[in-house]
Amino acid sequence: MVGPDYYAPKDADADQELESDEKQARIRFHDRSDDVATQTGPGRQKRTMSRDSIRRRSMSAANTGIPLEFRTLSIGLSESKQISHDDDRKEKLKSEELDYFAGLNFHSLAPDQIIKTLNTSEKHGLDATKAAASLERDGTNTLPKVRDQYWRKIFWYIFGGFCSVLWFGVIVFFLCWQPLSSPPSIPNLAMAIMVIIVILLQASFSAFQDWSTRRVMNSILDLLPAEAIVVRDGQPKKMPVAELVVGDIVQISIGNKVPADLRLLSTSGDVRFDRSVLTGEPDEIEGSVNCTNDSFLESRNIALMGTLVTNGNGTGVVVLTGGNSVMGRIAKATSAIQPKPTLIQQEISRFIRIIVCLTVCLALLILLAWVGWVRIKHPGYMTVVAMLNNVMGTIVAFIPEGLPIGVALTLMMVANRMKAANILPKGLATVETLGCVNVLCSDKTGTLTENKMVVSSTGFVDKQYSVEETLDIMRRPDAPQIFSEYHKAALLCNDSVFDPLTINLPIAKREIHGNATDAAVFRFAETAKSGETLRDSNPRVFQIPFNSKNKWMLTMHSSNNSNQSTEVKTPEYVVYVKGAPDILLPKCSTYFSVDTNNVEALDEKSKKLFSALQERLAQKAERVIILCQRLYTPKETVGSNYFGDEITRECLQDLTIIGVFGIMDPPRPETAHTVECCRRAGIRFFMVTGDFGTTAVAVARQVGIITGEVEPHQYEDIVKIRNSKITWDLVKLDDKPKNKRCWKSKASVGNLPLDAFQGSLVLDGASLSKLTAEDWEVVCSYREIVFARTTPEQKLRIVNEFKNRENVVAVTGDGVNDAPALRAAHVGVAVVSGSDVAIEAADLVLLDKFDSIVDAVRLGRLVFQNLQKMISYLLPAGSWSEIWPVLLNVFVGVPLPLSSFLMIIICVFTDVFSSMALIMEQEEFDLLSLPPRNHKRDHLINLKIYAQSYLFIGVMETVMAHAMFFLYMYQEAGIPMRSLLKLFEGYTEGFYGYTQAELTHFNNVGQCVYFVTLVILQWGNLLSIRNKRLSITQADPIRKAHRNLWIPCGALVAFCIAIFVTETPAIQDVFGTAAVPIKHWLIPLGLATALLTMDEIRKLLVRLFPKGPVARIAW
Repeated sequence: MVGPDYYAPKDADADQELESDEKQARIRFHDRSDDVATQTGPGRQKRTMSRDSIRRRSMSAANTGIPLEFRTLSIGLSESKQISHDDDRKEKLKSEELDYFAGLNFHSLAPDQIIKTLNTSEKHGLDATKAAASLERDGTNTLPKVRDQYWRKIFWYIFGGFCSVLWFGVIVFFLCWQPLSSPPSIPNLAMAIMVIIVILLQASFSAFQDWSTRRVMNSILDLLPAEAIVVRDGQPKKMPVAELVVGDIVQISIGNKVPADLRLLSTSGDVRFDRSVLTGEPDEIEGSVNCTNDSFLESRNIALMGTLVTNGNGTGVVVLTGGNSVMGRIAKATSAIQPKPTLIQQEISRFIRIIVCLTVCLALLILLAWVGWVRIKHPGYMTVVAMLNNVMGTIVAFIPEGLPIGVALTLMMVANRMKAANILPKGLATVETLGCVNVLCSDKTGTLTENKMVVSSTGFVDKQYSVEETLDIMRRPDAPQIFSEYHKAALLCNDSVFDPLTINLPIAKREIHGNATDAAVFRFAETAKSGETLRDSNPRVFQIPFNSKNKWMLTMHSSNNSNQSTEVKTPEYVVYVKGAPDILLPKCSTYFSVDTNNVEALDEKSKKLFSALQERLAQKAERVIILCQRLYTPKETVGSNYFGDEITRECLQDLTIIGVFGIMDPPRPETAHTVECCRRAGIRFFMVTGDFGTTAVAVARQVGIITGEVEPHQYEDIVKIRNSKITWDLVKLDDKPKNKRCWKSKASVGNLPLDAFQGSLVLDGASLSKLTAEDWEVVCSYREIVFARTTPEQKLRIVNEFKNRENVVAVTGDGVNDAPALRAAHVGVAVVSGSDVAIEAADLVLLDKFDSIVDAVRLGRLVFQNLQKMISYLLPAGSWSEIWPVLLNVFVGVPLPLSSFLMIIICVFTDVFSSMALIMEQEEFDLLSLPPRNHKRDHLINLKIYAQSYLFIGVMETVMAHAMFFLYMYQEAGIPMRSLLKLFEGYTEGFYGYTQAELTHFNNVGQCVYFVTLVILQWGNLLSIRNKRLSITQADPIRKAHRNLWIPCGALVAFCIAIFVTETPAIQDVFGTAAVPIKHWLIPLGLATALLTMDEIRKLLVRLFPKGPVARIAW
């Protein structure tokens, strides 16, 4: 229940502190004296800067500019009076925004004034007619869609990556066409056009991949709620956020996203907002009814659109909507922010830099060789045009033009596969990072469990009852007082209500609005007897909602009678407190006794009885909730500024225990399997929860987070390890079973037994605050950990401590309290049933079952592996085997064995279709049996891949293709290989009695033979590269276990392209191709088989000698 502004907290001290901090934090942009006066005119507000100006750890790239712009505007409001009249146009445009925000005074008006100004009613809200007229006049409450700067993207698609080098080739080919050639060279013109087509093809694939991937990724935005609770015509109702108008009265509560810019009218006294989406600051700010700052942007009685309610609740009136809101106006200014490159993009960029550098070096080498040697020693061999063609041949040869297309297709496949698996990532960086995760910290409630809580046990300090027994007693007219108080506390200290649409259904089937714990207690109490009249006769006058830091909830009610035998005057109010026993028990001094039916002192004996009860319930994995009561007459006036402070100070002591609830939240059916799969994948699975330690350990044992019968270590064991002061170096466990894994640490903390770190550890929040840096080194080495009774701040610290020790951390959660940790983790994972705060903070959302995270990890690893296979397939023919013909032509004088045109056909067409088949490869073996990838060491393209592609497969293909070229020249033209070496300008009219036209024809056919040989050799490469270790007989593409019918399809398409290029007369006339004799189509089949056999021998050696030299250098 939210009342008028008597819930407003005291802000005088905060204002004083704020003012002091402002003086220290003020940022000056001009060399002006501090005593320069700041004028305040009519309608303007004095401009100041808040202390809240520290940048948050990690904002997504798309939103990074919003905090910068917000701070710029906020500081600008402070400093705008110091801006001179000589500022440039940009400063004048910025000043328009400053003037807009400076002119707003909604925050400085009292609640009754703002209601009057906006012609609305706090109690009844707007009527439907007036709201409809405002909506038509002002438009919908949606952020203005900022058009993408397509020209920038198009420019990058066309001129980025390899394309920048290819454009240089286009220019050279055009120059070789004319004026350098006389008459103009048609083949060079055709090559220029061909390269342009390749560039446009790459750009089209990249653009389509960008659009397709972003469309899939943006599906996560549809998960965020688009409704708000609005008072219209005197009735609170859910409405689409887009239909909000200025003057609407909106109710907000913990977990909500603020739907528009609101002026707060009343709060629960502890409402807090996460403004990090605007400010970039991690700290939450308190909401207030009173104005706390002269700046609209900084005053805490303004709830800004898009910020998150992290605690409490309140009511506000809409003052700005849509594009006029702070978020709307700032979003326009940040539309040009470029996203940070993902890991895959960085890896591809790294590869591009390497290839481009090698290409430039080789091109310069050819140019220098021509200038300093070929032109002098063989003046008639290579003209300027021929030299430029060779330089461009080098560029075309060494750059795998098909790589960008293959990567684009892979990324499209990733996005669609993730969506098909009911997993929605916000960006591709999430998918890439999943393959590196080695620590997973999971919340318990709602993530590992179903969040479908039911009361499974009831009890009192000196006696425990079953749920059925308690319900029977509470239904009796003569029920003992303790059961009546138990029922009252369950109903009154509770925010849950039945959904009106299901009110006529049986109680067990009714939907309940409220958190899961409240809903379980409320359903239990309503099952005993209806509490509607009870709530009406005991109105709530004050409340402090539950939050994950305090772990308790307090409500204060008018008391018509206390039902207690006392000689003193009945207090005016009754206070109920509900929460965690370990937090509230120290604040209790008495308890209701079932045995005596009276209030007794809480002595040591009764405390032991209570602790035993709590332990019994917790060991059954039940969450224990304690109900307490206190009768109180406040000194301050209800609703005054000091009233809330008094209640918090006085009413959380001398409490009387009423009883406890044991609440069961069953684990999700798939949780145990998920934990097992993660552990097998080398991912340590930890529980981080706010629950009681015994309860958390019981659930952890149920789902397999804690294994074995040995009791987990605790803080005392960590202290013993620290105090031992003996050095310890973690050793490799080569002589241990494979399921034993020692987690590397930089620490030296003692020669400890292996089971100390293969065992389990349980730490509560109190122990976490005591840990030193040395303690954390030990903690981070355990295999199984349960962190219990943690606050959101401690969850955040846990994540950072593991990250600081070079772990890649994923965090799963579904609640508001999980948001800081979700943001801080490398990968934040939320479940779709979680709060919109958690979904907003997460990088990845699971739409179905929790075990989808295993699929996400597997797919992340599979994508990385398949990308490696694709690149390994493209490099031998598309790079290595194409550069050697150019080098032999320049330095050895051999007639060019492969033309630039045929090089492009291999890179962009024949190889691309086959590489697409590799994208669809299944797992060669169980990827979850491998340890996580080290993202700093295990690059996408490493030395082993270069060795496999260039020095092994590449060398074989180069030798075999050249052998076929020389074989053709010998068999068809009668020219032996030795005669072609060091030939240079000798390959001309009269050589071996042939005319120049005949020699050109032989060379054209020889080039096509080289081309056809490479195409067919790539079939053997395709069959070998799809498996790193398995033989083709173990994993062929036809049988079901490793079936990939795209493999033969890709090979067939490449074969058809080769026939088309060599047999089509038009292509022969323009690009100098020629028909290949049939036998030169057949011989490469045997060579491809030989290539496949050689790689099979390599795999056999790896399997037979896994620690041998071949295995150590194998990719």
